Amino acid sequence: MKLSRLGEFGLIERIRRMTATGPSVRIGIGDDCAWVKHAAGSSLITADLLIEGVHFDLKWTSLFALGYKSLAVNLSDIAAMGGVPAYAIVSLGIPATFASQQIDEFYRGFNSLARKHQVALIGGDTNSSPTLIVSVCLIGAPLARPVRRSGAKAGDDIYVTGTLGDSALGLEQLRKNARGANSLAVRKLLARHHRPTPRLSAGALLAREKLATAMIDVSDGLLQDLGHICKASHTGAVIFNEQLPLSAAYRALSGKNRTRFALGGGEDYELLFCARPRHRQQIEQLHDRAQVKITRIGGCVAAEQGITVIDGSGKPLALRFTGHDHFKKQ
Repeated sequence: MKLSRLGEFGLIERIRRMTATGPSVRIGIGDDCAWVKHAAGSSLITADLLIEGVHFDLKWTSLFALGYKSLAVNLSDIAAMGGVPAYAIVSLGIPATFASQQIDEFYRGFNSLARKHQVALIGGDTNSSPTLIVSVCLIGAPLARPVRRSGAKAGDDIYVTGTLGDSALGLEQLRKNARGANSLAVRKLLARHHRPTPRLSAGALLAREKLATAMIDVSDGLLQDLGHICKASHTGAVIFNEQLPLSAAYRALSGKNRTRFALGGGEDYELLFCARPRHRQQIEQLHDRAQVKITRIGGCVAAEQGITVIDGSGKPLALRFTGHDHFKKQ
């Protein structure tokens, strides 16, 4: 079957089915991180690949920002499991035309975020490549039992941290080479695109206090990533369009189809999670400790109902987008 038909997530499932797991693997392929046990306890392990021309464009991305983001996206996976990061391994495919100062700039960006979260860079590899390729493997530890994608039930509430759509709308401004790129609103969107904030404090709190029944980070778009939770948990979902948290910058620039990027845009790296209704008050009080706003945006329903987005008048929205898939045509 062609990858364009199978899709990224179909490919992952195909690999998962043909891969053996050992007795030390507690969570393997299919979640935000793997969870393995060993003589010293257990670890969370995740990896991400960033390829020039696919995930980033050096025409509008600085190498400092790329270094920062390459760690941030992995930190977000650790956050989605409720863990704490510890060690990183970075491998680079580098074009022969690059100067050493350019790679220095990449690592300055990487290390600026690594220091903030006490992540030690312990190794990696370098090789020659036609385009710049960045591979980061991050190793951390669970603070409590990791939160999987598969624990939600019909009747659970659905929440998201922060705001949605900023990164995708910022990327849209870059692609259009929009006028007014120096406006405050555009600068805020671009900051969210180039330097996302991994929600480690929120993820750790939700796991440690056993509030989240299922969790994922929003990397491929709200609807796409919600679909992963629904599939793993065997539920459907109802999302209330008017309750989606949107930043002032997003509202100023999003135009007529206001929630398009909030629903289908990727790379926000916010946490999307489910929780029992009895925990609403506790979750509402997490704002200060989690260091981010948390918004209830919907609820889980029976699996056969699928995923529905309801507009302000109570009617289902007709959706033509779901989120990012590396292999399927967008």
